[in-house]
Amino acid sequence: MAGITGIGSGVDIDQIVKAMVGAERAPKDAQLKRLESATTSRISSLGTLKGALSEFQTALKSLNDLSLFDTRKATSSDTAKVTVSASKTALAGNYSMEVTTLASASKIASGSVAGTSAAAFTTGGKLTVSLGTDSYDIDVADGATLKEVRDSINTTLKDQGISANIVTDPVANTSRLVLSSNKTGAGKDLTLSADGAGLQALVTDMPAALSVAANAKFKIDGLELESATNSVSGVIEGVTFDLVKAEEGKSVTVTVGDNTSAVKDSLKKFVDSYNKLISTTNSLTSVVSVGEGKEPVTGGLVGDSSIRNLLSGIRTEIGSPANGELRALTDLGITTQKDGKLKIDDTKLDAALKENYDAVGAFVTGETGLMNRLDGRISGYVKSGGVLEQRVSGLQQTLSNVDEQKTALNTRVASIQARLYSQYNAMDSLVGQLSRTSDWLAGALSSLPGVAKRD
Repeated sequence: MAGITGIGSGVDIDQIVKAMVGAERAPKDAQLKRLESATTSRISSLGTLKGALSEFQTALKSLNDLSLFDTRKATSSDTAKVTVSASKTALAGNYSMEVTTLASASKIASGSVAGTSAAAFTTGGKLTVSLGTDSYDIDVADGATLKEVRDSINTTLKDQGISANIVTDPVANTSRLVLSSNKTGAGKDLTLSADGAGLQALVTDMPAALSVAANAKFKIDGLELESATNSVSGVIEGVTFDLVKAEEGKSVTVTVGDNTSAVKDSLKKFVDSYNKLISTTNSLTSVVSVGEGKEPVTGGLVGDSSIRNLLSGIRTEIGSPANGELRALTDLGITTQKDGKLKIDDTKLDAALKENYDAVGAFVTGETGLMNRLDGRISGYVKSGGVLEQRVSGLQQTLSNVDEQKTALNTRVASIQARLYSQYNAMDSLVGQLSRTSDWLAGALSSLPGVAKRD
């Protein structure tokens, strides 16, 4: 509003200018709003499409992995007794395993000394801790306490898997060192000796070993075997057994075979991500009628040629026969339905994995495998600088242009408004002046002689 207007003429100039400015602005404003809304919708739709494509690509790369087919799966009928793993060199087979004895490590206690951990040795010397054929010396200074001896052992022998602690008898007020090893297997027993009169109490009247180092004993298909550790490898090529619990007379069945469950899971993820992509593209390109006389609801990418080209390329690869024992997804029990989505026949897929496991791997993996060919069809769309990213960049430029046009429209409308106010205010001023002149003339004429006045 340009100040107080319409005083001279009594005309509502503000409403007139507002109506004329609105009529001038409305068409362009509506055009820019439609363009902005459509562009924003397309950017959002392209983002949704890229998300579905990226998920599909992840499923492709997961399945296009040779290690997935090289891995062997090993299972135990009782993991409370035995767990098992297998490398790709393992051969398929079933084994009966019985664990009779677990491998154990050595644990010994020293002779007792009077007092608690603060008890001190008047004269020191040298303690020798032996683990099998290996020996380690611990120097003990004059006046060292039992706690200091313990700490010295722990610091010096931690890399050898030997640790020490102190056990105190509160009734007898005596203490002992307790030494433990984490090395299992026969011949890995701990022994303790001392050089120096002040340390003799530690090696005098030592109790029997608290735990003796021993081998694990087990049977595989009736063959009696031993291992220095509870993790057993090398007995069957590519298979590692971890012995958990010994129970004589109780056997565990160990099965080694192809990694069919992991491959099947990856194939299901591939089918699920493909079906999600189809649902996404259908939604983005759909036109849904909402009733007579109403505008239909349309997807953000209706008529978009990129989607047609993308889906055409994917369907071409899925339908193209491969060279090999398995030629198409239908050989794996995966078929295309009327709605364009894929469906898995679990019975047929299980049979294909059981009877043609290596052929399934050759069909889906490698340079000429289906997964790599499908990835080649979509990578140009989802990669950095790809088709979708370029499309979004172009649409963002369109939004920038819309903002520029809005600014230009505001400037033009402000100019029109100023011009209209100037014109109407000039008219108002002229009308006011003419009105005042009319009033003066009327007054002057009424004062002339011979003019009859009307009451």
